[in-house]
Parts: sequence; C-alpha cells; structure tokens
Amino acid sequence: MNPNTVVSAALASVLAMGLAGPAAAQDKPKEKCYGVAEAGKNDCASLSGSHSCAGQAKATKSMDDWKYVPKGTCKQLGGKTADEVNPK
Repeated sequence: MNPNTVVSAALASVLAMGLAGPAAAQDKPKEKCYGVAEAGKNDCASLSGSHSCAGQAKATKSMDDWKYVPKGTCKQLGGKTADEVNPK
C-alpha cells in the first residue's frame, strides 16, 4: 500500500471526527432565555417590539431581549424562559 494513501486516509478520518463534534452539539434542544443577552448580542426581536433584529439590544441583561441557550440552563444563567416572561 502506498504510504501517501495511508497518510491521506488517516488525515481524512481525523478531520471528519473533528467536524462531527460541533454538528452534534448543534442538535441539542435550545430555548429562548430572557435577561441574559449582552448589549448588542441578542438573538432576535425584543419582547416589547422596540427592535426587530438580532444584535440590537441596547442594554446588557435586559428582560426585553433574549438569547438561545441550551434547554434547562436559563435559570442557572439568571434569566427567565419565554413561559415565565410571557405567561399565557
């Protein structure tokens, strides 16, 4: 067997494993968490409608702005879930 082929196959395997990790991490369920976004780092529109895009939060940890976090971690971060902020 050609040594270049073996090295190429080994390198391809290592690269493929490195790409599989981040993809698996993105598959975890997420939830909106209000009050944890830094100014300018929110994920989308504000609760009050004062802005409609990501990255427009004016204040850090505003309860009006949210960020996606792994499900079940919002309270640990000091925020509130969408159900807690906007009960039905």
